Amino acid sequence: WRQAVRLVFEARLFSFWARVEQTPSDLIVPPTATGTYQVDESVIEAFPVQGTTIVDALNYGKSLWGKTAKVIVVTLGSTGRSMCEGEYESLKAIYQVSPDFVPRPFAWGRYRKPQQETYFLLAEFRDVGDQEPAEPVKLARRLAELHQKSKSPTGKFGFHFATCHAKIAQKVDSWESSWCTLFSNHLGHVMDLAKPILDWPEFDVVCRLTLEKVVPRLLLPLQSEGRVLKPCLVHGDCWDENTAMDIRTGEAFVFDVCSFYGHNEYDTGNWRAPRHRLSNKAYIRNYKRNFPVSEPKEDRDARNLLYSLTFNIGNTIYIPGSSQRQVVYDDMTTLCRMFCAAELDQELEALREHGELDAEHASAGA
Repeated sequence: WRQAVRLVFEARLFSFWARVEQTPSDLIVPPTATGTYQVDESVIEAFPVQGTTIVDALNYGKSLWGKTAKVIVVTLGSTGRSMCEGEYESLKAIYQVSPDFVPRPFAWGRYRKPQQETYFLLAEFRDVGDQEPAEPVKLARRLAELHQKSKSPTGKFGFHFATCHAKIAQKVDSWESSWCTLFSNHLGHVMDLAKPILDWPEFDVVCRLTLEKVVPRLLLPLQSEGRVLKPCLVHGDCWDENTAMDIRTGEAFVFDVCSFYGHNEYDTGNWRAPRHRLSNKAYIRNYKRNFPVSEPKEDRDARNLLYSLTFNIGNTIYIPGSSQRQVVYDDMTTLCRMFCAAELDQELEALREHGELDAEHASAGA
């Protein structure tokens, strides 16, 4: 009867969050020019054609982490250095494989003004017109082509630089033969950043069990029993407002990338969240037509849930007003129920005995 109660509880919990998290249907406000932008001399000197002069520079659109203009992107502080350099290296890697799929990167650097530590990224301007998520068929095809055509320079998983997902410097700057190892490092780092912020004993428990039990259960089979997993160059943060249709060519393209060589399915982990328009089933359906699901196929949905964690944890700790705190906990609990239910019950019972289990989650471990 306990199993039946648990299943009913989880079903009701899923229904509750399905109502809370609705895929937005309103149109994304297209980026517009809103006034003059003052360009630093160091940016001017970095233009790819010597002698270039600026006719005009306009504020264009918006960014959560910095400023955007029709010619440059600016971010502030030491974190900005990693963000700008990481995106430059990511764009450069993708551009070498699929030059029409990203804006051409030209340079990154630091402002000369000594009073503030400001960095810039200089890349080709691509007009998106009425920005909305790129069209499903074209985006899925182009993303799959990137995954298929890219080739790891070492034949391993990882990257030569710690690229940034928003403000998070991803722990992907190593080369690993095992995808399970690289992803464990990556996810574990994000969890470590979240734990002191959330200060939540149950969260710590499901984090540890997810890393110790769920990750190897779902990822080791990808490279066992004779299976070979190709390290693919991934976007790293493929969601609605990092994709668009090029108004000139009519083709899908992407930007705001934080790449590394990983399992191609990682890029679709961010499509799971109902808050994203890319959660529309047309996107994953068309992607799977271009890139078949990895074996074991029966683990695909659980892998997708696992891959969604890094994005949702990042959202939880860095986006003001985020609603993902409970969602992330419930998702990890779901995975632990699937693959290590006994250990989860034991850990939650220990918290209960020590009076550390939140009342709102007490029934989850019953």
